Amino acid sequence: MVHFVGAGCGAVDLITVRGQKLLSEADIVVYAGSLVNPDLLKYTKENCQTFNSARMTLEQVMDVLIKGSKDGKNVVRLHTGDPSIYGAIREQMDCLNKENIEYEICPGVSSLFGAAAALKAEYTLPGVSQTVIITRMAGFTPVPLKEQIASLASHQATMVIFLSTGLLGELKEELQNGGYKPFTPCAIVYKASWDDEQVVRGMVADLPEMAVRNNITKTALIVVGEFLGDDYELSKLYDSSFSTGYREAFKG
Repeated sequence: MVHFVGAGCGAVDLITVRGQKLLSEADIVVYAGSLVNPDLLKYTKENCQTFNSARMTLEQVMDVLIKGSKDGKNVVRLHTGDPSIYGAIREQMDCLNKENIEYEICPGVSSLFGAAAALKAEYTLPGVSQTVIITRMAGFTPVPLKEQIASLASHQATMVIFLSTGLLGELKEELQNGGYKPFTPCAIVYKASWDDEQVVRGMVADLPEMAVRNNITKTALIVVGEFLGDDYELSKLYDSSFSTGYREAFKG
């Protein structure tokens, strides 16, 4: 059995209870060393073999996972955040399927949510935005034409942009071309939940300068939208004049 485990967004205690248990039982751990907090490896047992996938190709990673599983070992593939978001796990699962090797996925706390916590913000404010768009700028990995930033920005929804800190000039132009005003609030969240977490707030027009002034070049999320402002409507869920399946509206 191979377990794909979400390591969480940085802080060691943000791994799930299940994820920590799987780490403690593992005979082999292949971890994403470029982003996973190395202190998580302290949860492993003394004789556990560890491999840093930042220095490995897909073929090398799969050799370790497949051989370990066929040798009857407990194998953990430790991904940053939640494996389902930019985790490149589909290609690994397909390789395991070809070898008839069973696997499971243990979800994790994505930096998407670590960033919201750092900002003390709610992505889905009533009357502001009820949609969160998770995306990235095109880089080494291209983005489908229908998912260009300008096209997505036209919705004026909350946007969380991964893997784009080195492209903030282009990102600013794309956001504005899509309809975001230059003064739309935004933030750069560097290493959400890590000890050296950094939160920089500003406006879309200032995105590149925000990063330069704070020496942020990678490992950050860009969040954009009016959810970072002060105007919103109260939720109907707790409105005394609104009935729910658990509570009648107040008629006094």
